[in-house]
Amino acid sequence: MFKASDVKELREKTGAGMLDCKKALEATEGNMEKAIDWLRENGIAKAAKKETRIAAEGLTLAKEDLNNATIIEINCETDFVAKNEEFKAMADNILTTLLKNDVNTMEEANKLKLANSDETIEEAVVNLTAKLGEKISFRRFKKLTKTDNQYFGIYSHMGGKITALVVVDGANNEVSKDVAMHVAAMNPTAVKRSDVDPELVERESHIIKEQVLAEGKPEAIAEKMVTGRLNKFYKEICLEEQPFIKENSMDVKTYVENNNGTIIDMVRFAVGEGIEKKQEDFAEEVMNQVNGN
Repeated sequence: MFKASDVKELREKTGAGMLDCKKALEATEGNMEKAIDWLRENGIAKAAKKETRIAAEGLTLAKEDLNNATIIEINCETDFVAKNEEFKAMADNILTTLLKNDVNTMEEANKLKLANSDETIEEAVVNLTAKLGEKISFRRFKKLTKTDNQYFGIYSHMGGKITALVVVDGANNEVSKDVAMHVAAMNPTAVKRSDVDPELVERESHIIKEQVLAEGKPEAIAEKMVTGRLNKFYKEICLEEQPFIKENSMDVKTYVENNNGTIIDMVRFAVGEGIEKKQEDFAEEVMNQVNGN
């Protein structure tokens, strides 16, 4: 009915994925023009054209269910769409779907059928991209588990711009939420020293030593100063060693231990972190929306 070269040609013409192009040709009995129309009617060609655009706004959110918890980031291009009810509903539906299914990769997650829907997560994102007129992206997720003696702490800041999820052994719900709030505010990159990437420590040690030697300090003194400055570095990035945000006379580890608890794990998502944002003025953004770009 149609050849592999037809699929390739349709993909080049529309920017749609290989599987979608195959579906379009099957639905139209190999007619190229009708296949293009099929993709447009289903919002796929339109969505594909937006794939090169930058989606650095959006939402982060987390949810727990018994001994499982999931945190996700869903992106869009503007804060306006991030506040759209359909966008927020889809984000919540994706989160609920992931929480109820045992998946570990983005590829597995995208193939899941959304709760109470015939759409997969991937299809829902494509369809909402076409409907709302700007690029939408399901960027990442992380799942954590706990035991019956442990607690999840979830804290969301600025309407979902930052979300933190932690696991605390012992203590209680209030303590675990306090720790999550601290994580959201202070952005630690590791729970404790042993969790820090050894390569990062080695690189930081080298930089510190070069700085000290450049100050004219002897080698022997430089080594001692490296140790001191490295301890300061750990206090900046390790959750346990950071001054607790609610009571900075103690570190987070001490606060949790005083409540008979231990920090087990943490994850923090901030919307758009690591994405190079396009600088664009508001007038240009509005005109792009009006012109359907």
